Amino acid sequence: MMRLLRTLLVCICFVSSVIVFAMCHASSMWAADHWVSYQGKHGPGQGKHIVFVTGDDEYRSEEAMPMLAKILAIRHGFRCTVLFAIHPEDGTITPDYQQNIPGTSVLDDADLMVLFTRFRELPDEQMKPIVDYANSGKPMIGLRTSTHAFNYGKNKGSVYAKYSFNSKDPSGGFGQLVFGDTWVNHHGHHGSQSTRGVINEAFASHPIVQGCEDVWGPSDVYGIIHLPENAKVVLWGQVIDGMKAKDPPIVGKQNNPMMPLAWMREYAGDTGKNSRVFCTTMGASVDFQSAGLRRLFANACYWCLEMEQHILQSANVDYVDPYRPSFFGFGAYQKGLKPADFALGK
Repeated sequence: MMRLLRTLLVCICFVSSVIVFAMCHASSMWAADHWVSYQGKHGPGQGKHIVFVTGDDEYRSEEAMPMLAKILAIRHGFRCTVLFAIHPEDGTITPDYQQNIPGTSVLDDADLMVLFTRFRELPDEQMKPIVDYANSGKPMIGLRTSTHAFNYGKNKGSVYAKYSFNSKDPSGGFGQLVFGDTWVNHHGHHGSQSTRGVINEAFASHPIVQGCEDVWGPSDVYGIIHLPENAKVVLWGQVIDGMKAKDPPIVGKQNNPMMPLAWMREYAGDTGKNSRVFCTTMGASVDFQSAGLRRLFANACYWCLEMEQHILQSANVDYVDPYRPSFFGFGAYQKGLKPADFALGK
């Protein structure tokens, strides 16, 4: 009888362990379905992990960031992970669902965070790794709407509500605190005036702008008025009178003076550790059809990681997979896509 009981107990323990393993494995697989990763091949980025946090409802960060991550992985050797705004009901990428970006905990393992979000209101458990990373002394890159990355309207009681773009303390919230400015205005006319990046002569020899002489994109110039003293503007934003690369610049006060378009600075978080920070108000998916802008981004990754010695005059930023970006606009995102749709070869 005792032998039978022992046998039953062993069987029960075995079955239980199998069930627990299966549940954990299923949970892990379910979680991994919410982001996409690219393993670095060959290049100086070997051993470095770049995490892209996307979630904007206008400029198609969900299309542009996987494209850039593939370039950095395959052409330069970095390991890259891209997080998305995911609808919790069906697991699809839903940029206008503002309360869910699964996987921010992978930032614990990141060497560089690239943030491209707009007016997100994340639950505390997803926001915490972002803020912890920002205070870690590790480098950060902000693109386009990252100046107004968060907006706490419903959950004002959150400990992270102070990072809302319209916060008074700290002024301008996360965007102004970390990247140098918050949302101000459209300096160029949105949808009818495009942007050309003009290299600041004071930094023409800096590694970050090498090979970036031709930067143009259809998105307009943003107003920037709060940059701290330690911000170094490497590109000025020239307002173009039209939506084509060969259109002439506006004559008059819009370009006199020009607005900062891309800058680098250091940010000391709550821990007092200095982070290298790069930010540009360009970044719409169609902007990144400019090889000059892709190269500026790749150079910025190297600079942020203190790997300037690997920046080349003409770094390889050719697409890895075909890139046919959607034009910017609210509600204009591709419906029904999942992170797996941005895997290599797709």
